[in-house]
Amino acid sequence: MKKKILTTMLAVALISALLAGCGGKTAESTEIEQEKSGNDAQQLESGEVSLTIWAEESNFDNLSKMIDSFKQEYAGQADFTITLVNSADGQTRNSVLSDIHNAADVFSMPDDQLYSMIAGGALSPVVNQEAVKSANIEEAVYAASYNDVLYAYPYSADNGYFLYYDKNYFTQEDVQTLDRILEVASENDKKISMEFNSGWYLYAFFGNTGLEFGINDDGVTNYCNWNSTEGSIKGVDVARSLLQITQSPAFISQSNESFLESVESGEVIAGISGVWHAVEIQEAWGADYGACKLPTYTINGEQVQMSSFTGYKMFGVNAYSEHLGWAHKLADWLTNEENQTLRFVERSQGPSNKNAAASDEVAAVPAISAVIEQSQYGVLQRVGNSYWDSCTNFADIIIAGNPDNVPLQDLMDNLTDGIAASAVQ
Repeated sequence: MKKKILTTMLAVALISALLAGCGGKTAESTEIEQEKSGNDAQQLESGEVSLTIWAEESNFDNLSKMIDSFKQEYAGQADFTITLVNSADGQTRNSVLSDIHNAADVFSMPDDQLYSMIAGGALSPVVNQEAVKSANIEEAVYAASYNDVLYAYPYSADNGYFLYYDKNYFTQEDVQTLDRILEVASENDKKISMEFNSGWYLYAFFGNTGLEFGINDDGVTNYCNWNSTEGSIKGVDVARSLLQITQSPAFISQSNESFLESVESGEVIAGISGVWHAVEIQEAWGADYGACKLPTYTINGEQVQMSSFTGYKMFGVNAYSEHLGWAHKLADWLTNEENQTLRFVERSQGPSNKNAAASDEVAAVPAISAVIEQSQYGVLQRVGNSYWDSCTNFADIIIAGNPDNVPLQDLMDNLTDGIAASAVQ
């Protein structure tokens, strides 16, 4: 419930602020535009219909099959030309809002971009609201909604992270604790990898400690007490544990790309990452490929479950699409049960559709099962920009072993001050 309250506050603040500076739009004019968009979305023109989809190139083969079946489904109703254009999901917001009128008709995006896209007037709300809501899992619907209005079509529920491990080295009992994972890796002169100096992953060590972090009502700045000197777990306790972990000879901080390369070379036998590497890791480890929730780690002699950011991906429809009705039909088609199943089979992406997610085939895939298992210990990523660089600066010092011997309380104070800064310096 807490994360829903925080997210709602963010949405209210951010949307109000951005709409105030977006051509002087008023609440009344925005409602009129949404009503017009809704009416336009019901219209399906005949004749030539050209639509563009922005998505990542790695998904083109899979999407091409969906496009072909869409054309077959609506053959005779229009003459379709549907074009795929390579666009990184992480850049969708910037690309769309910088030139809405020339942006794609349909675009893939992660859930953390939703509110600014709504505020910028870029999204046409989902036409068949109740049908899409009932077809997808609750958290995916929530992540794609504002004020109970669904603004995008969910298609995956796996944008989180978990533990990959090589079963040739680890038992299921071994991977329950980070201490044992590091011990096994060290005994075999191997490594465990994670992108430690990314705030996306660093959060794993703070989320279940009782220390607090989130975004303020202004939707821009963060609150954070990771430097707390009170409670059963203090900020310096976490810092001390992180120093011990990162100074292990079995630990290595790597980017996601380097992690995969090290898995393939045999140097790394366990690592924290997401489903985007599932196919390649299965190829590298074969029958020994394993995945599970994140382990616990030791703070003050106690085991604390590692947390995570969770996320969902969705297709948005450009409110300024020339063929708005067909753009909605296409987005709905790309995210229906059959195509979410196809996406899972061919791309190992975890479906948000209830029926597709409940299949035995999905349950049998270690990476998908792991991200679902880990999600109970995670929260939606809703953070202000000052969080990221502050985490990187702190983590780089920890990885280096705190070479200047900065008092740990000072390190935590600097981290917290940076995260809660009013603006990125």
